[in-house]
Formats: sequence, C-alpha cells, structure tokens
Amino acid sequence: MSTETALAEKVEKAEKSSEPLFSKKNVKLVSSPLDIDNPITVQVLGICSALAVTTQLKPALVMSLGVIIVVSFSNVVISLMRTSIPPRIRIIVQLAIVSLWVILIDQILKAYVYDVSQKLTVFVGLIITNCIVMGRLEAFAMGNKPWPSFLDGIGNGLGYGIILMSIAFFRELLGSGAIFGFKVFQSLGLPFHGNGLMLLPAGASILLGILIWIQRSINGYRESH
Repeated sequence: MSTETALAEKVEKAEKSSEPLFSKKNVKLVSSPLDIDNPITVQVLGICSALAVTTQLKPALVMSLGVIIVVSFSNVVISLMRTSIPPRIRIIVQLAIVSLWVILIDQILKAYVYDVSQKLTVFVGLIITNCIVMGRLEAFAMGNKPWPSFLDGIGNGLGYGIILMSIAFFRELLGSGAIFGFKVFQSLGLPFHGNGLMLLPAGASILLGILIWIQRSINGYRESH
C-alpha cells in the first residue's frame, strides 16, 4: 500500500469519525421516512395496525409512541451487537431484543394507562413481528453505527405515527364526532349521528388508500414494473 493511499484512508476515517451528530445525512434519516420513504404509504408496511387501532386518536397515539420507542432502541442495541451476532441466528437475536422492548412497553401501559392497553389488546404484542421494526433492524441497524441507527428508528417510527394519527383523526371525527374523546359536533349544538363506516376496517382502508394516493401524487411516485 502506497503512502498516499494510506494517508487518504486515514483522512477518510477521520472525516467519518468527526461527522456532526446532525449532519445532512443524519437529518435525512429522520426526514425521508416522513415523506418520500414513508413506511406505510410508500413501503406499504404496518398496514394491519393502521387499520385496527385507529378508531380513536388516543390508542393510535400510544401505539405510535410504542413503535417509535421499540424500533429506535432496538436499532441501537442491534447496532451495538452487530459485529458479534452470528449470521445464522441474527433473526432470533433481533426478535429477542424487540420482544424485550415490547414487553417493557406493554407492562408500562398496563400499569399507567390500562384502558388504552385494553383497547390495543394484542396489537402491542404484535409490534414484535411488525415489518417496520424487523425491516429496519435487518436493513439498517445490522450495518450502521448506533447513532444513525437510532435516528433511522426515530424517523421510521415518526413516519408510521403520522399516518396512524391522520387516519385516527378522521375516523374518530367522522365516526364518533369526537377528537380525543371530546364531542366536537355536540359541543357546537350540531346534530351528528356518526358514520358507522369510519368505525369499521373498511373505512380505515378507504382513508389509507386516499392518503397513499395524495402522498404519491404530490411526490410523483410510481411503482417500478
């Protein structure tokens, strides 16, 4: 190896090690999943929970926070362990790490917001097999350092949460005439009997389809053939 090549490698390593915490590259890890690489509207992941827990804003918010915490901190742990995980058992290790965080979240919900925990039922536990969580561990955390992995988890969790909250807002407002349990139309003295379709999974599917159409139309996104 020539002296020039060795010097260039040292400079490159120094530049990488001195990269700012919130460099453009790191900021993009958070911003991309909010729009052009959204896990629900673009990657079409986490659809089941988007349809099941969005009849009200409160459980949707709790579910969103749960996914953000699980995916971001699971990313960090897997990133720290990435060089010591045998390739043959990496999926088992990833599931074990995710399970630990999900159990912790589930116990906290049961202790402090039991009513929300009852509404979310099995869907908190199903975070363990959520394609968004497992996908980020396998595609990003296994090959990157802890800080970028943490930001990647935050970004994808927020991208998931934004769509969940958007669907929940319209489902609760149009289905029950309320926002976070507050009866909007009733307080205004307006007659409102609720749209039963919005309380069904079919209503959530329609809203999700509209969101996907709007988001992809704005960004000019097209599926590759």
